[in-house]
Amino acid sequence: MLGSLSRTLSHILKHPFNRGREGEALLRYLRWQFASRLATGPILVDFVAPMKLCVTPGMTGATLNIYTGLAEFDDMAFVLHALRPGDAFLDVGANVGAYSLLAAAAGARVIAVEPAPAACRWLALNVRVNDLGARVEIVPAALGRAAGSVRFTAGQDTLNHVAEAGETADAVTVPVERLDDVAARGGDVPRIIKIDVEGYETEVLAGADRTLASPDLLAVILELNGSGARYGFDDAALGARMSGLGFRPCRYDAAARVLSPLDQPNAAQNTLFVRDRAEVERRLARAPRFRVQGREV
Repeated sequence: MLGSLSRTLSHILKHPFNRGREGEALLRYLRWQFASRLATGPILVDFVAPMKLCVTPGMTGATLNIYTGLAEFDDMAFVLHALRPGDAFLDVGANVGAYSLLAAAAGARVIAVEPAPAACRWLALNVRVNDLGARVEIVPAALGRAAGSVRFTAGQDTLNHVAEAGETADAVTVPVERLDDVAARGGDVPRIIKIDVEGYETEVLAGADRTLASPDLLAVILELNGSGARYGFDDAALGARMSGLGFRPCRYDAAARVLSPLDQPNAAQNTLFVRDRAEVERRLARAPRFRVQGREV
């Protein structure tokens, strides 16, 4: 337990959003620990203005946004800076909706895909409390190469995933749709897609040929951390496919608003794949600033 606490505090204090404000970060952590133990229901916290985020104890991903402003700082800021009002954003593996709220704060229209029933209920609550029903469509499904159904874990918070053979203790059956079919509902090709599906990315993109081929798709934020091995998938092959479609792995420094190419995908966390680098850099440079916990990003 002490080791876990030490890792959490170290992450909070080293986070880019908290540089120079380490004391404030610790106070936010302590306030949440105190308030969450007294709360009898979800707590509504400030997120990216004017958005609010409903959080309850046990939501490890959502609570990181309380401690760090933006849990995945550079990737989340990329969504804020690269999207424009009226753009389409596809959030695959939306969980409780943090990325969807960011895209909505930038003025985008959002399709949020989340198969886990509990997370989907929290996602719907976050859409409702922010009055985003007209701009955020929720799709309670998994995505794959063909329509159908899969077994999906239900009690692992941000680590819920398509269940492996024999992994049935907390699994539920959920529908499967194709990314191309879901994206077509909005009428426009998404400008940005975020995919965080705990190793199932290969299957998701197998149903996305039409969307990936469109020049209107500027960037894909893709989690490639080796978890695809549980299904026999190779992250290197997926990275090669993205490169073959004209996407180059990049890193975004949100504080400096600098987009830099990478020699290869980031094996430890998300990788940002960018197709039209010139257009994306233009958008990043001209994006307005957004307020997060009283600080401009």
